[in-house]
Amino acid sequence: MTESNKQESKTVEKEMTLPPKAENFGEWFNAIIEAGSLMDVRYPVKGLYVWYPFGFGIRKRVYTIIRELLDNTGHEETLFPLLIPETEFMKEAEHIKGFEEEVYWVTHGGTSPLDVKLALRPTSETAIYPMYKLWIRSHADMPLLLYQVVNTFRYETKSTRPLIRLREITSFKEAHTVHATWDEAAEQVEKAVEIYTDFFKRLSIPTLLSKRPEWDKFPGGDYTKALDVIMPDGKTLQVGTCHHLGTNFAKTYDIRYETETGDQAYANQTCYGISERCIAAMISLHGDDKGLVLPPEIAPVQVVIIPVLFRKGAEEVMAACNDVMARLKGEGIRVEMDASDLRPGAKYYKWEMKGVCLRIEIGPRDLENRSAVLVRRDTGVKETAPLDTIVDTVKAEMKAMHDDLYDAAVEKMNSMVHPCTKLEEVKEVLGNGVATIAWCGSEECGKKMEDILDAGILGIPEHLKHENGICPVCGKETDKIVYIAKKYWICVFEKRHETPAVWRPPGFFFLYYQL
Repeated sequence: MTESNKQESKTVEKEMTLPPKAENFGEWFNAIIEAGSLMDVRYPVKGLYVWYPFGFGIRKRVYTIIRELLDNTGHEETLFPLLIPETEFMKEAEHIKGFEEEVYWVTHGGTSPLDVKLALRPTSETAIYPMYKLWIRSHADMPLLLYQVVNTFRYETKSTRPLIRLREITSFKEAHTVHATWDEAAEQVEKAVEIYTDFFKRLSIPTLLSKRPEWDKFPGGDYTKALDVIMPDGKTLQVGTCHHLGTNFAKTYDIRYETETGDQAYANQTCYGISERCIAAMISLHGDDKGLVLPPEIAPVQVVIIPVLFRKGAEEVMAACNDVMARLKGEGIRVEMDASDLRPGAKYYKWEMKGVCLRIEIGPRDLENRSAVLVRRDTGVKETAPLDTIVDTVKAEMKAMHDDLYDAAVEKMNSMVHPCTKLEEVKEVLGNGVATIAWCGSEECGKKMEDILDAGILGIPEHLKHENGICPVCGKETDKIVYIAKKYWICVFEKRHETPAVWRPPGFFFLYYQL
């Protein structure tokens, strides 16, 4: 290796050194966005970021999964306009007071002033629901299950951060459904929860599912169910919401249908959404001090082959590497070979940073034994695999890696959920995990707990077994418990304040984040 190659290798290793994740999670997260080739933060508009091709490859595969799940459950993908006329947008004016300051307005076409200002889509209700009024005529027109994956814009004045807090949310998946009855809409909410649970499991991400308290549900909706991820620092990040809207929006937009008996009735609606914060959660849960750790299904490069070359036998080694690569590609496995002049350590740094699932090393000694060395990214464990069956070994290892990532994340999440009976115990938990505690169900006691703890009630857990307890505020016996956590966001809508209640359109991205 030449001196210039050695220097280049040292430079690669130095540039890819990350701050310790356990000591400073926020600094680690910022560093891995750049070092992992996910996004470039240098775009000359605050809060707008550029996806690198590698990062976009992750995004593409993540959203392929959610599209697959939606398409296979009766949803149809659509696309509504980015520009919304002020006349339509302001139909919700009484519900979105204070929100107008966050809207980008288009006021000119070229140099000519527009007769009607156009809003860059901050949300899609005012674009979608006027069309639903035209499309829904009869009970036979339902259920209507539509979704879109779009960019949305919001004039965020606070500190921005890639994937977490943006002025352009580049990957907002929102579904809007219409049903004849309240019960049918409730069934759709449960189906949406199942879809999201399956989606996050495909990313090896376990979630906490809860029903939000009345003061934290989607304003105007009947109820909200949400999924949260416990991040490495013990705080929670909301990654999905499912809202039962009842007939509230139908009455606003006059979405009515003719029943089987010939009467007119308002439709019932639901909406549910995710954004690129699902990618932020995946990066945060699985990544380590070496870089990204990506579940095989979404890794742009699943396998990297490293030829171990010496002067003697180099041609035979390269021939074997090319053969393995061709066989893997033939099975649809995303594989690259690194035959660069970097020293082995620099190559390992490079591909570990990118979260490549498996590294295959083949050298002269391996060829003598008709084998290769396999190294898994998540465990770092090395094993020897016969070249003749290496494709089957790679497939089995990737399946095991996905399952192991999920199982490890579940175990970690469960270890960070702590049952408590007193508020003093909850205080000790917060910042290191999530607490559960009894709650009588009253808004007064719930808000008092939040104020005392300087934390938020996530909601009433779904599928969590517990025994009756005593509400720590009023002392009443209750069969309810709630998750309490420090959050990465503060909901814009807060009934506890004296200001009038403000509607925020559906979709959890209308939250202020506090990373």
